[in-house]
Amino acid sequence: MRKRTAGPLIVGSGIAGLYVALRCRELGLRPVIITKSRLEESNTRYAQGGIAAAVGPADSPALHLRDTLRAGAGLVDVRAARVLTEEGPLRIADLVRYGVPFDTVEGHVSLGREGAHSVARILHAGGDATGLQIEETLRKRVVEEGIEARERTVLRRLGEGPDGELCAWGSTGDRSTPELLDGGPVVLATGGAGSLYLQSSNPAIATGEGVAIAFRAGALVSDLEFIQFHPTAFFRSGAPRHLISEALRGEGALLRNEAGERFMPRYHRDAELASRDIVTRAIHTEVERTRSSCVYLDATAIPRDRLFARFPTICRFLASYALDPSRDRVPVAPVAHYMVGGITTDLEGRSSLPGLLACGEVAATGVHGANRLASNSLLEAVVFGERVVRQLVHPTAGGPKPLGKTLHFPLREGEALRDDRKVVETVQRLLWESVGIVRRGPGLRSAVHTLEELSRKLEPERESALASPGANAVLTALLIARSALARTESRGAHYRSDYPSPRAAWRHHLGVRRGPQTALRRAAPG
Repeated sequence: MRKRTAGPLIVGSGIAGLYVALRCRELGLRPVIITKSRLEESNTRYAQGGIAAAVGPADSPALHLRDTLRAGAGLVDVRAARVLTEEGPLRIADLVRYGVPFDTVEGHVSLGREGAHSVARILHAGGDATGLQIEETLRKRVVEEGIEARERTVLRRLGEGPDGELCAWGSTGDRSTPELLDGGPVVLATGGAGSLYLQSSNPAIATGEGVAIAFRAGALVSDLEFIQFHPTAFFRSGAPRHLISEALRGEGALLRNEAGERFMPRYHRDAELASRDIVTRAIHTEVERTRSSCVYLDATAIPRDRLFARFPTICRFLASYALDPSRDRVPVAPVAHYMVGGITTDLEGRSSLPGLLACGEVAATGVHGANRLASNSLLEAVVFGERVVRQLVHPTAGGPKPLGKTLHFPLREGEALRDDRKVVETVQRLLWESVGIVRRGPGLRSAVHTLEELSRKLEPERESALASPGANAVLTALLIARSALARTESRGAHYRSDYPSPRAAWRHHLGVRRGPQTALRRAAPG
């Protein structure tokens, strides 16, 4: 791997990484993208629902802001949310300029509605293939612009260089020996950690490595207890957990239990259009109450031609299992979907480490609070991606402000770096069973203990050594579990049955930083 001599290193090839690369090139920088899989493989391409923005005549940034604040359960950073909602329409215009083919009706953009949105504001492309259309459009532009992109290249470590600057080490292909990547700032756009859960909508590459690597280097991370579960993924033994878009419920589809009863009105006044955390927990409760394995999405009241025109990808997928949603109820169950927290950043994408910026799902901007409003994630990637680019072009000093509480825990040197091929499978089962939709103190403590034991075996023996993918998976899972154990309340996507209500003492963000101080569970407020 040859050294970089100028321009930012962008790690990740989802909407955030691709957008940042294109805007960097437009503004005269020479970015380099590295991605651990193929250029086109990321969470973005699996985003069905769409991208939210106040572009309709009945909408406004103020309405979008109100919905975002309401969904975030008291933890949304108002400044960040205002940036998102006010700058969102401008970034949609950028995507249109790049060629993203948003759906239209009679020359006007087609807007859908999803849970917790007060008006229709979701833009789609290709019906239910919005993420794929955005990914493909931006990827093609990156290739056309001649932007250097190195596939199968893995970031392995961040650390201080000989002159005190931030440096990155990476390896390509099957090479076991990483090389130093020198010069320029680093932008982490590595996506989320959903595939660390046994049931997940994410591709296998979404293991939260960006969080682990940044944490090891000393960066502040936050809000990792808030893992958002998507309420409706296809459920059948042996089948992939294909998302059944929330937009179906926006079109009128209903949720029914094993007995055929509609149940959501019992749980919330917004019924099927309640926020994702409420719908997810309602499904979880119904499954346990009826002793079944799933519930059913009933879209039979939606006209067949509209159903197949609006959701072609979902209909094709269901047809491969001999299901027609215009006549058949679709078996669905929740899956891990989105990492709300991540590397703590300010409004310009700067982390607590000089030279390290982050955007997209790996970043914790504060815009989602405790529970992401549906379809705000793709918008967040481009809105804050633009701000990262401005910072790269005209760098200024700064970083995230102190959080309500920042906790520390040490990383112990490992016994030995051993074969860890099955570690991720262990992590997946552990998180799903003990750090999942409904959590309890005993299960969380047990998960933390198990992950600490794994970490002692897998963590590199020296700080300058390189962590394996298994060690990164364990570390990210440990950060999630420790944060969930520390937050002794229920709020948004974090629900503890032993603390079932929100608590005023916890109305703040929870940061975690590497350090020698006491463990999280001992530092948590009463």
